[in-house]
Amino acid sequence: MAMAEQRNDKPGRPPQAPRERVGWLARIAPGVRNAFAKRETPENLWVKCPDTGEMIYRPDLEAAQWVTPAGSHMRIGAALRLKYTFDDGQYEKIAAPHAPEDPLKFPDERPYAERLKTARKATGEYDCMSIAFGKIQGQPTLVVVQDFAFMGGSLSSAAGEAFIKAAHEAIARDVPLVIFTASGGARMQEGTLSLMQMARTTLAVNEVKAKGLPYIVVHTDPTTGGVIASYAMLGDVHLAEPNATIGFAGRRVIEQTIRETLPPGFQRAEFMLERGQVDKVVRRPEIPQTLGSILSTLMMGRSRSKAA
Repeated sequence: MAMAEQRNDKPGRPPQAPRERVGWLARIAPGVRNAFAKRETPENLWVKCPDTGEMIYRPDLEAAQWVTPAGSHMRIGAALRLKYTFDDGQYEKIAAPHAPEDPLKFPDERPYAERLKTARKATGEYDCMSIAFGKIQGQPTLVVVQDFAFMGGSLSSAAGEAFIKAAHEAIARDVPLVIFTASGGARMQEGTLSLMQMARTTLAVNEVKAKGLPYIVVHTDPTTGGVIASYAMLGDVHLAEPNATIGFAGRRVIEQTIRETLPPGFQRAEFMLERGQVDKVVRRPEIPQTLGSILSTLMMGRSRSKAA
């Protein structure tokens, strides 16, 4: 009994950590296991074509300026638009003026101020319009880009102020004004104040034209509502990206109003080209060259008069 107690008093072996099971291949070549380890793949590495549903490798799509092999011109933000438009992607960013936020205290599911904060965080811009100055095919130009990602590119007091700022800047620098439009119309959270921007921007366009400076509009998808009823249809020349939606109201609203069935694609850029509302439909990679040719031609007479 004493011997048993003595045997039990002996210190036991320390607990051993569980042995990791290693396969024979890993024992022969230790680096093989890491080679076949699961790797994290970015979720947005592949992008679906909106027309065909084809999955496109994102770097290839970026290299093609977000134009799919099927010819679909996907929507892009202001930064990419400016980069693709100006020579070597170089330009001077011009700050847009600020405007009163939520002047009507608009009641909504989410506060208007919160919606603005979310849009600004997502796009990195103060409002839907961005202003920049640079050269397009060597021609100094003032460019405005309307970003549909910012609350549908809706026309607000801040957007109106930005457009007017761009017009005055073009006059001060004695350069053409180009705008890439993309909008669903007026911003409902600003009510009548938003609708007033239609008249204010029209007056700004008239100031540019009074100085003999070209005003070019490039319609991108979509350009609708109060924007198409004001500065988006006042250009000296109108260009459009392929298959861009251009119109005031939607098909259903128009058909219910006039009680007629409308032809297919009646609000597409190609249909507008056939009816003379658009001067040319241009693929995105070709827009800088087309703009440069038009602007240099329109500014040629002005340069000669200055020289004289």
